[in-house]
Amino acid sequence: MQKPTQDLANAGKSEEYDFDPHADRLREECGVFGIFGHPDAAAITALGLHALQHRGQEACGIVAFDGKRFHSERRLGLVGDTFSKRDVIDRLPGNSAVGHVRYSTTGETVLRNVQPLFAELEGGGFAVAHNGNLTNGITLRKHLVREGAMMQSTSDTEVILHLVARARRNRFVDRFVEGLRQLEGAYAFVGLTNKKLVGARDPLGIRPLVIGKLDGCPILASETCALDIIGATYVRDVENGEVVVFDEDGAQSHKPFPPTAERPDIFEYIYFARPDSIVGGRSVYDVRKVLGAELARETQVSADVIVPVPDSGVPAALGYSQASGIPFELGIIRNHYVGRTFIQPTQSIRDHGVRMKHSANRAVIAGKRIVLVDDSLVRGTTSRKIVQMMRDAGAAEVHFRVSSPPITHADYYGIDTPDADKLLAANMTVDEMCKFIGADSLAFLSVDGIYRAMGLPGRDNAKPQFTDHCFTGDYPTALTDLGAQDSSGRQLSLLAEAI
Repeated sequence: MQKPTQDLANAGKSEEYDFDPHADRLREECGVFGIFGHPDAAAITALGLHALQHRGQEACGIVAFDGKRFHSERRLGLVGDTFSKRDVIDRLPGNSAVGHVRYSTTGETVLRNVQPLFAELEGGGFAVAHNGNLTNGITLRKHLVREGAMMQSTSDTEVILHLVARARRNRFVDRFVEGLRQLEGAYAFVGLTNKKLVGARDPLGIRPLVIGKLDGCPILASETCALDIIGATYVRDVENGEVVVFDEDGAQSHKPFPPTAERPDIFEYIYFARPDSIVGGRSVYDVRKVLGAELARETQVSADVIVPVPDSGVPAALGYSQASGIPFELGIIRNHYVGRTFIQPTQSIRDHGVRMKHSANRAVIAGKRIVLVDDSLVRGTTSRKIVQMMRDAGAAEVHFRVSSPPITHADYYGIDTPDADKLLAANMTVDEMCKFIGADSLAFLSVDGIYRAMGLPGRDNAKPQFTDHCFTGDYPTALTDLGAQDSSGRQLSLLAEAI
């Protein structure tokens, strides 16, 4: 393949490219946290949300209960910009709290959609935070509005508040379960009443939720990294289809759904969960290294150096290096001090590669045959700019390797993927994708390779044990809302389209 001409005027300089990873990445879902019975509930919740910030950067919120009243603080922006202020925490008194970090998959990014959502029900207040996406949320919402419900947000999470409010049962947990029975899709709920902390996972366990303990007080969180930051002890995962309740009498577990084999989302291991978290009993970091090793075995290539696409490609690149025997080097240096809110130049300037966020490490790139390792390839625009960055830094060859299979189908369970017509792998062959991004070669990990990395038989030799629809088109639940339209006539994919 013909290489672009090196810009001699920039020889010896550090090339930096504003390829904006947020514009061509799978977007995180949301993160939830709750604690019951601790005098520092709000402050601990804020710390837990800080550890879960990677799961949502658009908004955050905490609702606390002081024994008499509920108190709410919900803001657009990052956790550190809101809850690091002592006066904000002081406005959240009480020994129980629930919190949420948000990336919008349904509903606009406006304050009324920021969670936890709260409502006064017949038996008292109820605050709820949700990670996931309801694939019948639009249908339920329309039905509730026709029945007279007055919606205060455009978030699918509000549906559960109305379903619980309308349930014809006496005990709160029974009313909560009655609401859950009407939901389809993926969810991990954390809720707070004036007497209880409750949690629930969908029947397939698509979205994660764990139980921890701090100073004898129960905690619910999306990932174990939220327990680590506060020094809490991991107890266990909430099981698929399980409802857990914590109150002054202790803990109760309810199994209201028929027994079903768990199918957690494989993207938690590939991309979403923090590397230091334990998901389903597996170290996310270790899984990603093994994915990289499987990738090396499946897609061998002669090269001088392995270069990760920072930061998410690092563990897979380490595994690739160890399995292939090719040295690992940090050939791309990320500037961690450029945030998402940094002033953006015009699109025309962006397209020419404004040097802001990433730098090529010329010392380990120039003259080398390199293997770039990333965890996913979505639209391909970012990958294309990364490959060009390596060319401009003097790479002799650029081979691109992806530690997951081609993404050919959109997601409807809380991950913001583009529609299929904007997914590169849904519209091009591997050879065409390779030409598009400008690499010398391109290869992906196979679906069976993922299962081998998880210590399981290939997918074709066993029932699928993960939710892997983005690669296979095998959606594990009904997609009732697919094809529904909003008031403007625009088709709703249940997800906001990636920027």
